[in-house]
Amino acid sequence: MEIEILRGEQLTTSLQQQVTELYKQLSTDIVQLSLKEILEEKDNMALVVCKEENQVVGIAMMAMYKVISGHKGMIEDVVVDQSHRGKGIGRKLMEKLLEEGRNRSLDEILLFSGHHRTPAITLYKSLGFQLKNSGLYRLVL
Repeated sequence: MEIEILRGEQLTTSLQQQVTELYKQLSTDIVQLSLKEILEEKDNMALVVCKEENQVVGIAMMAMYKVISGHKGMIEDVVVDQSHRGKGIGRKLMEKLLEEGRNRSLDEILLFSGHHRTPAITLYKSLGFQLKNSGLYRLVL
């Protein structure tokens, strides 16, 4: 098992296809951006992949930004292939993102998770995440 932060220069057509298919396990409704477009601004995005035998079996992303209240990270799109769940891959992906957040001196890392995603929430809490008393509002443009 290999966990690494994916850099733009490592991107191949095969890697893009693997991530596209894996992401469909998280959501089939969302039109995906290409990895090339996502990784263009490398200072604002960290994409961690888990590979087994050269196949992508897990991904996690963190967008990073600055606001008046500090340097923040927002974790999004954490998905592990159904056939590889329960092996600790999600934890390893998250730990790599948290390490990257520390290396970039982020003040806070946020994430949202659906209330029905009990195993994911258990993982996030075990890593030290706490439920923030706030509301999330959404406007689709």
